[in-house]
Amino acid sequence: MSTILGDAKLETLLASLHAESDSQTPAMARYYGERAAAGDIDWDRMNQRTHSFLADKLVALDRDKARFCYQLCRALNARRVVEAGTSFGVSTLYLAAAVRDNGGGLVIGTEHEPAKARTARASFAAAGLGEFIDLREGDLRETLKDPGGPVDFMLIDIWIPMARPSLELVAPHLRPGAIVMCDNTAQFRAAYQDYFQFVEDPANGLRTQTLPFQGGFEMSVRCD
Repeated sequence: MSTILGDAKLETLLASLHAESDSQTPAMARYYGERAAAGDIDWDRMNQRTHSFLADKLVALDRDKARFCYQLCRALNARRVVEAGTSFGVSTLYLAAAVRDNGGGLVIGTEHEPAKARTARASFAAAGLGEFIDLREGDLRETLKDPGGPVDFMLIDIWIPMARPSLELVAPHLRPGAIVMCDNTAQFRAAYQDYFQFVEDPANGLRTQTLPFQGGFEMSVRCD
């Protein structure tokens, strides 16, 4: 049976990365469960404790969501893709594979942590996809100011308070018919309030709906 990506080398690498991410899930659940029980969840700030805890966590986009993004990018014939929240670069590999399979283009990723960026670049090289990825290090409010041309697809999988700022920067560059996907918008609906204010505002030219993936997966289409 053929696979979605049709690339055995890449599929093997991704299986390993997803397995590592899955192995970290129990620790993630315990950590946030303990914080919730203590009334210590604050989505508006990233304290040093959480920053340190997440430093080695892949927190990879779910397999089915990542494959769906690949399929969407193929259907769009996407050549310029933006990813807000690269982390260790698991979902980036799916996006870069789509761009490659569409005949070439660029995935613009952004990552604030240098150590994560180094690890991500090693995975990109191992997959043979480095030439299709521009990973920009630093604050996304700077790194995403100029995507370099019309954007066909955007994936937002980042600390929730940065979801709206990342989209606001990229929105003027979305071409008609472009798609924006944002993770976990059902599970953390209240925390995404600012994001929904933006995507539901008719002035911004987007039509949006929450797809029934685990946690919710927001699909917004540029319609003007």
